[in-house]
Amino acid sequence: MDYTKFDPDELILRDHLALDRTILANERTLLAYLRTALFLVVSGVSLVKLFPDSAALVGLGYAAIVTAIMVGALGVWRFRVMHKRIEAARRPKKASQ
Repeated sequence: MDYTKFDPDELILRDHLALDRTILANERTLLAYLRTALFLVVSGVSLVKLFPDSAALVGLGYAAIVTAIMVGALGVWRFRVMHKRIEAARRPKKASQ
């Protein structure tokens, strides 16, 4: 959502509370991404360590670890993008001269 169309100086209490809820939802989403990445890392390491003789399971374990890194990076990237948008909506616009 494009928050640039809102004038921060004209926001009312309801709007500020909605932005606060959006911030909390953004943080909750980041934690979900990180939880998923952690699960994938644990699963991948477990497969590699428990089944060292099975090439297919070791390969699956390494694939899970690589996927975990990508999921974690995607979560952090999405969090930062949304955080910048939210902060732009909260920041008062400079008066045009």
